[in-house]
Amino acid sequence: MLNVVIFGAPGSGKGTQSELIIKEYALDHISTGDVLRGEIKGETELGKIAKEYIEKGQLVPDELIINMLAKVLDSKKDSKGVIFDGFPRTIPQAKALKVMLNERGTDVSVMIDLQVEEDELIQRLLKRGEISGRSDDNLETIKSRLDVYHNQTAPLAAYYVEEGKHKAVKGMGTIEDIFGRIKVAIDGAK
Repeated sequence: MLNVVIFGAPGSGKGTQSELIIKEYALDHISTGDVLRGEIKGETELGKIAKEYIEKGQLVPDELIINMLAKVLDSKKDSKGVIFDGFPRTIPQAKALKVMLNERGTDVSVMIDLQVEEDELIQRLLKRGEISGRSDDNLETIKSRLDVYHNQTAPLAAYYVEEGKHKAVKGMGTIEDIFGRIKVAIDGAK
């Protein structure tokens, strides 16, 4: 299986590039946000537990997220692979994901780290906010989200460097140019 973790700061193009990767490599898309919402809406046992945490304003524990992802992965028996979107965000999550995948005879194949200059990220997010009307795409919130990314999520890159899975990809230029660089990174990991 080809399992891809797509990684980068808010506004780095993860969503846009994920769609292209999915189409090019016939991968399944696993978005933790979508999985979480689906479990809650379906009122599954995992969903009910997750809802309790969310209603208290708490983060859903990693173990619960991993169990949800395992359930989704197990439902995709004939899958060529998966792109993980929004997970992992921390080193403990990456380690838990590795264990869960190893139990299924697979592992993360490559971690694509979209690297974009800070000024460009801010401009992209402000533009996205103008187009989409997303309330979280305003300058104050953007700066806060970037701080959280740099302080909490960015250290995850070092974990994947140690694992030999990290591929830094320049996330600047046209969508096609960026995707071309991503394909080189993925093809080199197969």
